Amino acid sequence: MISEKEKIWKYTLVALIIGLGVLLFIQAKPFINGILGAFALYVLLRKPTFRLCDRIKPKFAVPIVIACVILFILIPLSLFVWFVIHNLQGVNWNPHSIIEPVKNMILAVEAKTGMDILSSSTLSFMASKLSLFGQYVIGGIGDFFVNLFVIVLLLYFLLAGGRDMESYVKSILPFSEHNKKDVMEKVNVMVRSNTIGIPLLAIIQGMIAWIGFMLFDVPNAFLAAFLTGIASVIPVVGTAIVWLPLSVYFVVIGEWVSGICMLAFGAIIISQCDNLIRFILQKKMANTHPLITLFGVIAGLPIFGFMGIIFGPLLVSLFLLFLDMFRNEYLIERNPAPLQDESGSGESAVQERD
Repeated sequence: MISEKEKIWKYTLVALIIGLGVLLFIQAKPFINGILGAFALYVLLRKPTFRLCDRIKPKFAVPIVIACVILFILIPLSLFVWFVIHNLQGVNWNPHSIIEPVKNMILAVEAKTGMDILSSSTLSFMASKLSLFGQYVIGGIGDFFVNLFVIVLLLYFLLAGGRDMESYVKSILPFSEHNKKDVMEKVNVMVRSNTIGIPLLAIIQGMIAWIGFMLFDVPNAFLAAFLTGIASVIPVVGTAIVWLPLSVYFVVIGEWVSGICMLAFGAIIISQCDNLIRFILQKKMANTHPLITLFGVIAGLPIFGFMGIIFGPLLVSLFLLFLDMFRNEYLIERNPAPLQDESGSGESAVQERD
């Protein structure tokens, strides 16, 4: 029996752990993308690093892996971000020039239908939000490089003490050995799938869309392609959020050929490539339900920022896994009694077997 004093100490310790954990999370939130990025890379690189550590000394193996990460992942990623920022700087961020195509389409609809779709105050609100979006993208450069430093620093220590860290995490998980294995496998599969699949899908979709938008002379084609890549994260609707309004815009302003071609390109090329790439990635990696990805992204973005695209679906998957574990452990009867009807046939059946 645990004494009252021991219970008080136990609950006090749990409260301290939770309180300090929340405080540390709040303080680390500016670097959350770097922390989660390091964790994602650790999941991807843990097995190759462990194999290399078995062949040579860890003090040599880990720096080699870190050097490869910098050379083949972080530097290309930095160059890609620089390319995106450079092109976004070339976009005319004058709100009036960006809103003008939308305004022309709305005016054309109002002229044909007589409906007042959007007021001038709504258009002004949209313009202000577009300006803030441009400033947010450009202003995130400094945070990006700070988080790159956090990734390199944290990844080194994760890889150096990876096996000990995993053993410690397993020891504090309040599950059976079978459930511990399920949790670790779920984390590993989901992180690997989302870390590789989601950015790859967004980049491919954005590049395909950019080619089409340039061919059809879409206003601010690079910005539209950038938004298409981001929209590819959203299941079911996906890239249609971008190319469908563009098709309607061309039709409304009287450019029927461009509108029909844009609609055909979006429906046949962009969307079908999206479905094909998702099908291939699901066969190679985790076969995640679209709703898990959708609700995961919605829940993850406010918590983790950009990395919520990767770790939001992981949270939803773990929630469902824990729910299933609770159901199997506590809600399903381990040895259900034999079914009996009103005549007591279950009991007689037992007697017949005896």
